Amino acid sequence: MKRVLGIGFFLCALYPGFLLLHPSISFSSELQKEQIQTHLRQGIAEGFNLNEKAALAELTKAVELDRENPIGYAYMAMAHLFFYEISFAEKEKKNKESLLLQTAEEAQIRGEKRLEKNSQDAEAFLAVAIAKMVKNRWEIMQENYFKALREIQNVWDYLEKARVLAPQNYDVYYPLGLLHYHLAQLTGVARWITFLFVGPGDREKGIRELELASEKGDFLKDLALANLTSVYAGYEKKPAQALPLAKRLKEKYPDNYNFSFALANIFSDLDRFGEAMSVAREIEKRIKSGIPPYRPELWSRHQQLLGKIFFDQGEYGKAIEYFHLALKDVSPYNARVRAWALVRLGMIQDVRKKRELAEEYYQKALRLESAKGLAQRAAREYLNKPYSPPKAEEK
Repeated sequence: MKRVLGIGFFLCALYPGFLLLHPSISFSSELQKEQIQTHLRQGIAEGFNLNEKAALAELTKAVELDRENPIGYAYMAMAHLFFYEISFAEKEKKNKESLLLQTAEEAQIRGEKRLEKNSQDAEAFLAVAIAKMVKNRWEIMQENYFKALREIQNVWDYLEKARVLAPQNYDVYYPLGLLHYHLAQLTGVARWITFLFVGPGDREKGIRELELASEKGDFLKDLALANLTSVYAGYEKKPAQALPLAKRLKEKYPDNYNFSFALANIFSDLDRFGEAMSVAREIEKRIKSGIPPYRPELWSRHQQLLGKIFFDQGEYGKAIEYFHLALKDVSPYNARVRAWALVRLGMIQDVRKKRELAEEYYQKALRLESAKGLAQRAAREYLNKPYSPPKAEEK
């Protein structure tokens, strides 16, 4: 789910500027701002539908309308980060890595320049916060955790200033909600470091902020909705609350296979296996078609999904077959898929009272590089306490 979420973040919103006194200049400024907003909205929509070329084309138009405005660069950096995270080829990822760092730097430089001229510029505070979050996310993916966590305080300060200066901009609650919620999920040394530099996270506050952004936000409304879906389905284990959100996202963005996978998983969690299998068959049909953004690299993820559906039904023999098929693809981009397959194979062995074999699978999942997320969290949980199937009434 986290991939859905995974998924990368498109962060930001445009804060209305002051009208200039001269009528013609004012009209020109407002017209340009509307054009920038239009291109940003179109870019975000194309990005949600996984149309990378169209998304970047729209965001480029927004940047070209005002090359000194940091907001366009901030969105561009987010787009590069998003497509970097869902890329399959390592060469492709390397190119996007360079672009995301470059555009994040451009956004930060231009944002700081605007703040030197006007320390009350909410848009500039938000743009710089976005740029820093892109860099921090990249540092985390490089496993430079201390460097990334050390910068969170700066991100937090910039977001708070943007919130105070533009209280009508509900989009700012999306990144604030992410920080509050996910900092509360940290454990061990990472939790101690964030407490030292930032303070404790707040799970409930994070959820409230994500809900607020998903209800009243503008540019980030759907992104908040996507992350809220992931939170409810994954960390909170409340699939019933995630279901209507996942349905809305899939209906609005039918080409985004992440939302299809998420919906199928949620149906399965709710024991609605017919509907889960129906979505799985739809995914299979589109992978076979080869029409972008669907591609053969998704087969392993699809096999893991089928394994989960059979696992949730208690058909462990069929589940094992599909999990082993998913494990055959050893590509780096499928590390999280393999991690879930290994964890669920361990869960099956726990159900069968084969504890030593279950522990072997959990350990294998934890040893997988580039598989950080809920699967490895589950592996640690079941190493400490054997998995047991939930009672029917608890689902």
